[in-house]
Amino acid sequence: MGVFTATARNLFVCLSFFLFLISLTVPLRPVLAQSQKPVAQSQKPAVSYDEKKRQANDIAVTVVVSGISCTCARFTEDIRNVVNDLGPDGVRVLPVLGVGGLQNVNDVLFLKNMDMAVVDEDNLRLLKKKDPVLYANVEQRVQYITKLYNSEFHVLARNEIKSYDDLKGKKVNFNLKDSQTEVTADTVFNALNIPVQRSYYDNDEALKRLMSGEISAMIILTGAPQATLAKVKKEDGVHFLPLDQESLQNHDLHDLFANYLPAEITHQNYPNLIAEGTSVPTIANRALLVAYTWPENSPRYKRVAKFVDAFFGKIDQFNTPSRHPKWREVNLSAEMPGWVRFKPAAEWLAAHRNQAVSANPDSTLGQSSPELRLAFEKFMQNYASSSGRKTLSTKEQEMLFARFMKILAESKAEQAAAR
Repeated sequence: MGVFTATARNLFVCLSFFLFLISLTVPLRPVLAQSQKPVAQSQKPAVSYDEKKRQANDIAVTVVVSGISCTCARFTEDIRNVVNDLGPDGVRVLPVLGVGGLQNVNDVLFLKNMDMAVVDEDNLRLLKKKDPVLYANVEQRVQYITKLYNSEFHVLARNEIKSYDDLKGKKVNFNLKDSQTEVTADTVFNALNIPVQRSYYDNDEALKRLMSGEISAMIILTGAPQATLAKVKKEDGVHFLPLDQESLQNHDLHDLFANYLPAEITHQNYPNLIAEGTSVPTIANRALLVAYTWPENSPRYKRVAKFVDAFFGKIDQFNTPSRHPKWREVNLSAEMPGWVRFKPAAEWLAAHRNQAVSANPDSTLGQSSPELRLAFEKFMQNYASSSGRKTLSTKEQEMLFARFMKILAESKAEQAAAR
């Protein structure tokens, strides 16, 4: 009987402990369920993988640029920062690092999914000359959206080199093969009939070899100021070579100035290399933003058209100190002879004919006040009398007006500082 009583007592204790555990866990179950219920109700249906992928691709447009230190890369970064809208119906600009020059045109022509590129004005002419059959209708396949800026021809040489003629037989870096620098440099040195030993290093490597004396000069075609050259000082024993009739009296520069703009590199561009109040004459090429002409009404065509609308519609936002100073040269309505305007760009300009279409409202003569036009005409008369040139091409007038506006801006700044 004692054994049974002890056993019963033990069973009772175990059962009581088990029921106690149940009493602890059972009330928790509805509480846990209540805590989970609001979380489940607050969750929205997730976007599917395929839908997210579609959205990401529907807003992206690509732009091929020459290199990370070129002005075209900085311009594209500025465009990206102003235009980008990552919403489902927005626009996203994706810069792509290319080689530059003719290769950028080829990338837009032949690489898959390349929408746009920054190229130079002379590219179509040079491609047709290179292969008339392959590039016979290139102007129908690659069309320009707008002119961006002028790319100045920089030749940085060691101090013992006084002129282009001194480079005969010397080692000169032409930048990367097929870059815009190499293309234009080839044209210039062939026109001058100055044979040199050509090398094809990138800018950073070329500058190192120039400083060491391994090469005598390096060439960069880009919008001034250029990031690599901005670091150089007079104390480094180098300087820019002038390219004009005065410095090259034994050469006929007619063909060069027929195809390129007269330009100058100024103290404002490179204060560590060029003395205040002086400049170095050179030539320039116009950099263009171009697009591949996808079939109309195709998704990619509509995507680039949406980009054009967003970019053109915000052009006034680029004339700020935080953007590259070359934006003051941008005029969306400028015509490029030999090129065809991309249809959405032409349609936007037609629809906004009465709207200012430049980053700098004073960047074109047609948009200037009568007083400004009168002042420019006087400036032109002074230039004609001092240079002995009676007629100027459209390119030369555009370049002179840019120079005139620069002088005017500097004069206004000096007057403001004197007050």
